[in-house]
Amino acid sequence: MTYFDFLLRFIGIPLVILAGLTWWDARRGRKLPPELRGMTPRWALLAHVAAAVIWTTPWDNYLVATGVWYYNPALVTGVTLGWVPIEEYTFFVVQTLMTGMWLLWLARRVTRDEGRRTKDERARLSQRNLIAGAAAGGIWLACILPALLGWRPGTYLALEVGWLLPPIILQLVVGADVLWRQRRLAAWALVPPAVYLSAADSLAIRAGTWTIAPDQTTGLLLGGVLPVEEALFFLLTNTLIVFGMILMLSLDRRELRSPIRTR
Repeated sequence: MTYFDFLLRFIGIPLVILAGLTWWDARRGRKLPPELRGMTPRWALLAHVAAAVIWTTPWDNYLVATGVWYYNPALVTGVTLGWVPIEEYTFFVVQTLMTGMWLLWLARRVTRDEGRRTKDERARLSQRNLIAGAAAGGIWLACILPALLGWRPGTYLALEVGWLLPPIILQLVVGADVLWRQRRLAAWALVPPAVYLSAADSLAIRAGTWTIAPDQTTGLLLGGVLPVEEALFFLLTNTLIVFGMILMLSLDRRELRSPIRTR
């Protein structure tokens, strides 16, 4: 299975289905609820596509350059930008589109709005945002420390958590309360794509499309095939998309504010 075969089968088909569902919702006049109309959905989605490419490119190039993962040369086109095949850049884009479109479809159906907060309530929620960010920061430190101390099997774990968790921490500091109120939407938007992409990744690894270096991972495998770091990768990247989309769509809400603002 070539990399482009993988993209067509496992991302292309869901994208076509989601495009059809979006078209059908538009014909029926089904819109996002008022609490999620802060930014035009297409612009929020395109902003995340751009952010995914910009943020992931240096990280992915480093992983490929240092052999954390590598590709079967017979199953990629051979066109590269830096160390990374063009298929990988395509994956950044289509994964973001798939998860973002899935979230938008759900958002027209699964929402929660508890109305505006008082000044004291906003102040308490600001403190909770900081606590959520601090807790995620503790997880970040715990994951990167073993690699910093020279434990080679923790390399991939440290690199992905070290690079991908900081923007999630920022999202929590800015809007953990908004995300908590939209927790049902966030969960349904996050878990299915992460599980689906992890399962698809297992098939690609089994087919030899790409390989994760055993000496730079913990050796913990899901289903005897998928390194636990790969499942975590899809959890983190989809969290970035889901949290970011919800926060952007909530930008005009009073509750989405600086963590030190109280009024």
